[in-house]
This record gives sequence, C-alpha cells and structure tokens, in this order.
Amino acid sequence: MVKEYEHLKVQDHGQVVICVLTNPPTHTFTSKSLMEVHDFLDQMEKRKDLRVLAFTGEGEDVFIKHYEVGELADSAEKNISESKKIASDSQPPKELHNFHKMLLRFRDLEAIVVAGINGNTAGGGCEFSLGCDLRIMSEGPYAIGLPETSVGILPGGGGTQRLARLIGSSRALDLILHAKLLSPKEAFEYGLINKLVSHDNFQEELMSYCLDLASRAPIALRQVKKIIHQGLDKTLEEGLLMEQEAFDVTMRSNDAARAMRSMLETEQNIEERTEFKWEGN
Repeated sequence: MVKEYEHLKVQDHGQVVICVLTNPPTHTFTSKSLMEVHDFLDQMEKRKDLRVLAFTGEGEDVFIKHYEVGELADSAEKNISESKKIASDSQPPKELHNFHKMLLRFRDLEAIVVAGINGNTAGGGCEFSLGCDLRIMSEGPYAIGLPETSVGILPGGGGTQRLARLIGSSRALDLILHAKLLSPKEAFEYGLINKLVSHDNFQEELMSYCLDLASRAPIALRQVKKIIHQGLDKTLEEGLLMEQEAFDVTMRSNDAARAMRSMLETEQNIEERTEFKWEGN
C-alpha cells in the first residue's frame, strides 16, 4: 500500500499509477515536494507490476506553476553572503542536486513516466515534465516554457540540456534566451509535447493514454526506453550495438514468440498487437 503524503495524492491502478502533485493555493514545487517524490520513487522502484507512472497537477488550470521562487531567492541571498567569505578560486559543484537526481530516477525507472500537463507550467514545472519520458498537455489558454532569464538566472533543473536534446539547440536557445512561453499548440508543433487532449476530458484522456502504454509488450517497452535514453550519449555504432543487444533480449521472450506466431495464424497486422495478452516473460 502506498503511503500518504502532504504534497502527493497517489491513485494506484495496479500497472498504472497516477501521482497528483498538490500544493494549494500556489501549486508550486517545493523542497518538501522534492523530498516526497524521492520517497515515493523508493516505493515505485520496488514495484514489479508497474508499467506506467504518470504525474499530473491538482490545480484546475495548473500542472506545476514553477519551482518555489521564495526558496530560490533565499538561496541566492545566502550564496551572495557566503561568496564574500569564500576565495575566488572556489571549486565547481561535484555532485548533482536532488532535483537532478529525481529526474534521473525517472529516466532509470523501468516503467514509462508520463507528465500529464493539465494547465500552465513554467521553469521548474516545465523541467519536471522534460524529465519524464512522455508529455501530454491539455488544450486551452495555457503556457509552458523556461522563462528564468527574465529574473536573471537560467534553467537550473536540467532545462538547458533536456530541451536542446528534445527540440534542437537552436530552438532551445531561442526559447530560453527570450524567456518565451509556448501555447499548447505551439509546444506540440515544436515537439515539446507528444499529444494534446481536451481539457474537459483531461483525466480520462490521461488514463486512456497510460492504459494504452500498459497494454503493450512490457519487455519491449523497457528495452526501448533504456536504449533510447542511453543511446543519446553514444556514437551511432555504439547505439546500434545497444539496439542489437536489446533486440536479442526481446527475441528470447515467450511474449514475442507467442505474439508473432499468433499474428501469422490470425493474419492480424502488427499494429493490432495491443489486444494481445502479454505475460511479461
């Protein structure tokens, strides 16, 4: 049984788990939220039945407004004070901070991680979604982006790296340097969002999207997620070797043998395999 949290509301549907981020009335992401997500991930990493983990916001028109600016301002003022006492040759950070570690845990989780962006999100909220494997967003008068340069900082939760990898360096530079916020339609056209859904039916659409993923071959899904993420830092030849190894893993699974034989016997198209009963072995 999933424990209760102050800033998370967990809906456990077995193979699909929906985590609702809650922090009214501001709907910002805080250090307490961060701590709770790490604790929640401790539990999810032990779940052998989990295939899809989705995050969405509790607010009517907001996913995560942004990271709590008050905490960032306090940190900036503390840094200014401490910098006066530290030698000019101070060393750069040697360890990633906990927000980075959280998003890397999303990447390393075997389950597919989905951001269900139900409204506005900027800064740390946008970076949270970029750390997920897939993103769906509600249609409507909403905005998403990384406007940190408008307050004299830059995206510090992985936004510069993930956005550039996702939509290309030139587009990422343009958006970040100009602190641009995109509409859902623009975000979809940029490739930032995978799917747009109706606001009125958002929760149902999110669940349907997750169930569709969960209905697919689990071994294949895990391997695809793994090699695409890891392949980003490889040469083409190294990536192809990874793909070949992952392909061999799927070709040793009972699921694949049964599914391909069933397709031959029933003359179904390969895209119709979602109705096949996968056993995960």
